[in-house]
Amino acid sequence: MQYRTLGRTGVQVSTLALGAMNFGSIGRTTQGEATAIVDAALEAGVNLIDTADMYSDGESEEMVGKAIAGRREDIVLATKANMPMGDERNHRGSSRRWLVTALDNSLRRLGVDHVDLYQIHRWDPGTSDEETLSALTDLQRAGKIRYFGSSTFPAYRIVQAQWAAREHHLSRYVTEQPSYSILQRGIETHVLPVTEQYGLGVLVWSPLASGWLSGAIREGREITTSRSAFMPERFDTSLPANRARLEAVEQLAEVADEAGLTMIQLALGFATAHPAVTSALIGPRTLDHLHSQLAAADTVLSADVLDAIDAIVAPGADLAAHEKFDAPPALLDPSLRRR
Repeated sequence: MQYRTLGRTGVQVSTLALGAMNFGSIGRTTQGEATAIVDAALEAGVNLIDTADMYSDGESEEMVGKAIAGRREDIVLATKANMPMGDERNHRGSSRRWLVTALDNSLRRLGVDHVDLYQIHRWDPGTSDEETLSALTDLQRAGKIRYFGSSTFPAYRIVQAQWAAREHHLSRYVTEQPSYSILQRGIETHVLPVTEQYGLGVLVWSPLASGWLSGAIREGREITTSRSAFMPERFDTSLPANRARLEAVEQLAEVADEAGLTMIQLALGFATAHPAVTSALIGPRTLDHLHSQLAAADTVLSADVLDAIDAIVAPGADLAAHEKFDAPPALLDPSLRRR
C-alpha cells in the first residue's frame, strides 16, 4: 500500500481508501460481511474509511462503528452530512441547525466521540458559506471533528468557500471528494487545478465508474452488476452515452491486456496517477470485490499506458456528463434561468 499526505493536514492516508456506501441495504451487505471487509482492508494497509449518514439511512455508519470497535485510533474516519434524512424539511442541508444535530447522530451511530473528516455531501445553494463554515469551525473547536471538507462541489464553489473562510476568519475545507474515473474526467478541467491551488486533499469516488471499469461489462455480455439492477438507464447500451462508454471500455480492455493489467488495476492506477489526487475510494460489496481492488494498491501506470488512455478518453472529457452532480443549479432547474 502507498500513502500520501491528505492535503496540508500532515495526516498520512492510504492511496486506496475504503468507501462504505454498500454496507447495509444499498449493497445488501450484512454486518458480518462488512466486518470481514474492514478487517481485510486494514490488514492490507488501508487506513481511511469513508461513509455518510444517508447511506442506507444510517445503517452504514452503524456497521462501520461495530467493525472498527476497539481500533478507532488506527483509522482515519470520515463521514458526510447534507443529504435528506427523512421527510422533515430541515433534516437536510448545511445549516448550523441541521449540521449540529446530524453530527451528533453520526457520532452515536459510529460509536465514537469524534470523526477525523466531516464532509458536506453536496453544495447547498440555500445556505451561505459563512453559516456552514461557522458551524463546522465550532464543531471542530468542540473536538467533535478534526477536519472538514466538501464533496462534489463545483470548482467555483470551492474557491468561494476558501475566500469566505478567509474573510470571516473561519477554518476552511481541507479536502474535496469528487467523482473521477477514466470515463468521467471533467474535474481535470476546473476542480483539480483549484484543489491543487488551495492545497486540498482529494478523495475521488466511483473510480470504477459504477462498474463500467470493473471488467464485468464487455461487448456481447449481459450486464448483471448490482448497480445495473437499480439504475438500469445508466447501463442501457441502446442509449448513445452508454454506447460510447462501452466502446471506450473495449479499447481500454486492449490497453490493459497489453500492459498485463486487469481492468480494475488500470482504472485505479489511472485515478491515483493524477498528482492532485490523494486517494481513490473503493466501495466493495463482497470480499472478492475487495481483493480484486486491493490488487491495484501498488499499480503505477507507465507514461505509454497513460498516453493510450488519453487517446481513448481525452483529458477533461466526461462520457456521461448528464450523470454529474456538480452542475450549477440553473442548468438543472429551468425556473432558475428563465426570469
